[in-house]
Amino acid sequence: MKKLLLFFIIFTAIIASSTRAQVTNQRLYDTVGFIPEHYAPRIAKFQSEPIVTGRIIFLGNSITEIGRWDVLTGDTTVINRGIGGDITFGVLKRLDDIIVRQPSKVFLLIGINDIGKDIPDTVIADNISKIVTRIEEGSPSTKVYVQSILPLNPDVKNFPQHYDKEAHVLRVNAMLPNILATTHATFVNIFPLFLDAKQRLDFSLTLDGLHVNQKGYVIWVAYLKKMGYL
Repeated sequence: MKKLLLFFIIFTAIIASSTRAQVTNQRLYDTVGFIPEHYAPRIAKFQSEPIVTGRIIFLGNSITEIGRWDVLTGDTTVINRGIGGDITFGVLKRLDDIIVRQPSKVFLLIGINDIGKDIPDTVIADNISKIVTRIEEGSPSTKVYVQSILPLNPDVKNFPQHYDKEAHVLRVNAMLPNILATTHATFVNIFPLFLDAKQRLDFSLTLDGLHVNQKGYVIWVAYLKKMGYL
């Protein structure tokens, strides 16, 4: 738990610094993730791993990276492809690593960092559609599950304030079923699982109002199993 808290504190500090540094007059948004110095080592690690096909892959940002999916699912062969700070553009760049492994299933959760960087909601939804299409075209036997972006709670201590944009979370989530209608992907609405009475991320399920804690991950995986996705 202390390691998770330390990760959240460091993550928040890096994100805040990165946001200030990336202000530009050239365009309304950029396509680089929040922690580029973390992106490269993770990619190098992925490339060093043997290519084994038919596995389950969890794909996304820090929320995915932190999850101990092998332990949570009881499947030691599960592959974690989360990168802290990543955005939809970053995932699009690294899909070759996913496709070459011809996974049985891909569980995608991405978009909250895009929202933090003020990337338009329609661009986020369109990129998610592109991610799904790329996977389905490159690995036709793979079943893709697109999970909703999680709720937020700006009242929690250490909450990174530039993420206080839940209206955008709701809009992107509302777009996902429609943009996935032309694919074979399944939309998985996990947003309600983590809500409190005020419709925010439940304090008991988070350490910083943005990431879920271990209790949250347990609820998450239990739902995936209940629905027959795992």
